[in-house]
Amino acid sequence: MFEQQDASRPDTIRTEFHVKLDHHDLSSDPVAAGIWATERGHNFEARAVGTALLANNLAARLEAVREDALYARLIFLFLGAPGAILAILLTLAVAGAGRDKRRRDQTLLRLRGATVDTVLRLATAEAAVAGVGGAILGILLAALAAHFILGMVLLRAAAAPLLSAVAVAGIALSHAAILIPAWRDTRGSTVVAARRPIGNDRAPLWARFYLDLVLLVLAATLYWRSAASGYLVVLAPEGVAAAAVDYTAFLAPLLLWTGLALSAMRLVGAVLQQGRPVIAKGLRPVAGRLADVVAATIGRQGPRLTAGIGLAALAFAFAASTAIFNATYEAQARVDAELTNGADITVTGTSATPASQALERLSKLPGVAAAQPMQHRYAYVGTDLQDLYGIDPMRIGTATAMSDAYFANGDATATLTDLAQTPDGVLVSQETVNDYQLSRGDGINLRLQNTADHQYHVVSFHIVGVVREFPTAPKDSFLVANAAYIAQQTGSAESEIVLIRTNGDPARIARAAQSATAGLPGLKVSQIGDAVALIGSSLTAVDLAGLTRLELIFALVMLAASSGLVLGLGFADRERSFAVLVALGARPKQLGAFVWSEAALVIGSGMVLGLLVGALIAYVLVKLLTGVFDPPPDVLSVPWLYLAALIVTAAGAALLAATGEAMRSLEHVTEKLRGE
Repeated sequence: MFEQQDASRPDTIRTEFHVKLDHHDLSSDPVAAGIWATERGHNFEARAVGTALLANNLAARLEAVREDALYARLIFLFLGAPGAILAILLTLAVAGAGRDKRRRDQTLLRLRGATVDTVLRLATAEAAVAGVGGAILGILLAALAAHFILGMVLLRAAAAPLLSAVAVAGIALSHAAILIPAWRDTRGSTVVAARRPIGNDRAPLWARFYLDLVLLVLAATLYWRSAASGYLVVLAPEGVAAAAVDYTAFLAPLLLWTGLALSAMRLVGAVLQQGRPVIAKGLRPVAGRLADVVAATIGRQGPRLTAGIGLAALAFAFAASTAIFNATYEAQARVDAELTNGADITVTGTSATPASQALERLSKLPGVAAAQPMQHRYAYVGTDLQDLYGIDPMRIGTATAMSDAYFANGDATATLTDLAQTPDGVLVSQETVNDYQLSRGDGINLRLQNTADHQYHVVSFHIVGVVREFPTAPKDSFLVANAAYIAQQTGSAESEIVLIRTNGDPARIARAAQSATAGLPGLKVSQIGDAVALIGSSLTAVDLAGLTRLELIFALVMLAASSGLVLGLGFADRERSFAVLVALGARPKQLGAFVWSEAALVIGSGMVLGLLVGALIAYVLVKLLTGVFDPPPDVLSVPWLYLAALIVTAAGAALLAATGEAMRSLEHVTEKLRGE
């Protein structure tokens, strides 16, 4: 095709090659893969010595997703690490629940002639069996969860180092929970002291040193530095290979989670010791006339109940914070889709065929709740050509969301009111404010095209605010002004865009809109579902679906375990006390008053404290990870159905534990009395 030109003017011929690289050499980490692709491109440019131009599309694409990949890693850390910590605490709590009985058994062995080494070997064997068995069972359950929830294979050669590390950590934790207390008891106490049923209920070390208050102060300081001051947790400048991630920001929610849990335990401990009348009054619906006796019994078991309530509160807080963060992320994904598309349905035309010509027909379609026209013109700011949107400030919100996050002052209503009250007002982007050193109240001259002569003329405006984002607008520089003033200055009142809010299925109404505008060539109809699919399938989307699904299920399991298992083990450790009550003639209803009251106290207190802590943790997480939201949310989204499932799960687990103990307490009373 170009033979003649090549023969006469070879200097005007350029050959273009499209090359596909072998992606097997790419790292699974997008950041590392982007660096590799960039370096390969630089290597080619060095060898070409200026004889070729390179368009490195792969590096550019990976550069675009680098920040999102770092945020995904942070989200995994922020949401996953508390679950691992909760599992460790649950393991220690389970081991600690049987510590008294284990200490008495070991003391009995020493009384019958067993040496300290023999007792420690038996404790080591118990810890090994528990650790190895728990590690195997945990890995199998994790493999099943990965297969059915995440759709991935966990038991493979590449995962062997990670699984081995997890198994070793689990076995070490088992030994720490069982062997260390056994060694301390055998080395530091006599047989008589170890067999004493009532020990020294001294306040724990963290309470004496006010560790909870220290952690809360540190959390507040770190949060103020990272979030309140506008500090970016992830910094990935465009065109720079290096990226910075402030992992210390994770300390703020972690310290807050721990500090609030310890503070809750301190509060519960104080109430159990000093608030017997309050506890008796609260338990009267469950314990009846025995409420005062039950309250006195509960007051003498403060340390054990405080630990149980603290663990239940941590489980509730972990589950609630994860669920609220996930719900907020999903809600903002729809807001992002609406911001991208413009509204539920957007009809876009051109200056030759404006969409406002079909406004009346579109407004009358079934399922259309509101339809608003929006001008889309262009204006010169100096020599910079920017998008200009003309709106009716007081009515635009009927067709599309006007989020507070769209505006620099954080108040959409006030900003739009100021714009409506200033006919020649204009909202400018933050980039324009920075580039041209502008401020609110300044006059600004823009050049707009007039329909009469198709020439650009100077039009005066006054800046009334700063806009960060706006429906259908680009991310960098754009302007928003009153449609009536633009129409007056340009000689055209037509609007190139029509935004539609629906009260039905957007896809169905979009098809009706396409039929209604079929006679107007050049009009394009888009609906929010297309934007949601595009954003969800984009490489730049941080998909939390699999992670949060796993997190939410894990949270339910942890909550059931902390509510039922720990409660049940606590009941089992006091079987002899319940047997004494039965031997003294306590009826099942009277015995149930003790069991049901304790279960209600642990679950009720843990639920209230945990949900409050969880909401606060979710708020901190959203503030710290603002960069993952586009735009940032105005309020948190609360998944009421999941929170109700949490409450039902905890109550069900406590019900099973209490019912089982109430039934077991009536059996084999004589054997239990002889067991001491």
